Amino acid sequence: MICRSCGTEIADKAIICYRCGAATTDPLRKPAEIRRRSRLVPAVLLVLFVLVGLYVGFAGETVVPPGFGLPAGITLGAVIIFLIAQLVRAPRRR
Repeated sequence: MICRSCGTEIADKAIICYRCGAATTDPLRKPAEIRRRSRLVPAVLLVLFVLVGLYVGFAGETVVPPGFGLPAGITLGAVIIFLIAQLVRAPRRR
């Protein structure tokens, strides 16, 4: 058999050419398409994270001692956004 890619003589039962590495047969399946992710979703999540963190932080000033509301609110907001993002990205089972 002759390699379709480089013209080297190879064994009749060869799967690939030993010289160039080209396959001797056509692929049975087409490779899966790679879908590009949108950059809009992370940007929206970041803005939402900041807004929720600020809201919860300033609202928390009335509940916790002064000075602890904003960091606690930002942390709580981050946890909420992270959980929502995980729910959205979770693979759906059929």
